Amino acid sequence: MSKVKQSFSEALAELQDGDTILVGGFGLCGIPEKAIEAIKEKGTKNLTAVSNNCGIDDFGLGILLANKQIDKMVASYVGENKIFEQQYLSGELKVELTPQGTLAERIRAGGAGIPAFYTATGVGTPIAEGKDTKEFDGKTYIEERAITGKYALVKAWKADTLGNLVYRKTARNFNPLVATAGKITIAEVEEVVEAGELDPNDIHTPGVYIQHVILGENYEKRIERRTTRGGN
Repeated sequence: MSKVKQSFSEALAELQDGDTILVGGFGLCGIPEKAIEAIKEKGTKNLTAVSNNCGIDDFGLGILLANKQIDKMVASYVGENKIFEQQYLSGELKVELTPQGTLAERIRAGGAGIPAFYTATGVGTPIAEGKDTKEFDGKTYIEERAITGKYALVKAWKADTLGNLVYRKTARNFNPLVATAGKITIAEVEEVVEAGELDPNDIHTPGVYIQHVILGENYEKRIERRTTRGGN
C-alpha cells in the first residue's frame, strides 16, 4: 500500500496542542522545512520539540518559536537563534540542554524500545542533577531516559511508495535516528519512485518506520553560516 500523501494537512491531522515532535536535521542541513511550515500554518501550540538545534530566527524550527508554538525545547545547541535566547531568558521557553551524543543515543534508544541507558557524559556537571547514578567497574554513570514523540519529521532525498528512504550525504545526520522514534513519522522527500526501484543496499531507513511520505518542492536549503576564503 502506498504511503504517499498529497498534503501535510492530511499527514498532520493527528497533531494536537501539547504533543512532542522530533525533528531531523543538523543546523539547517537536512531539516524538514516544509513540514515545519505546515505546523506553523496549522497553528498547533504548546509543543515540545526535540532536535539537535532550533534553526535560526526566520527559518527551520525558529519560525515555530517566533510564532510562540513551542513550549519546551530539548536540544544540544542553541547558539544561532536570538529568539531562542530571548524566550529562554524571559522564562517563556523551557529548555532541556543535552550533550549531542547523549541526545542522539536517547533518540536511538527510543526508536529501539530501550527505556533508558547509562552514560559517563555529564557526570559531575549540571547535566547530572536529579538523575540516578550507578557505578560500573568503579566508574560513575548517569541514567538517561529514551526519547520518543507523537510525530517525527524527517527530510530525505528519495523515497519509494512504501516509505523506504535514502538520505543525501551530510543531510543524513539525525534523520535516520529521528525516523525511528515517532509514533507517526512523516518523511518529506525530493523524489518518489516506485517500490522496487531503490537498491536495497542504498536504503538508510526501512519503510516500516514511515507512516507518510510527501513529495516537496522548491526547497531553500539555506546555509546557516556562509564562510568563504579569499584567494592568495
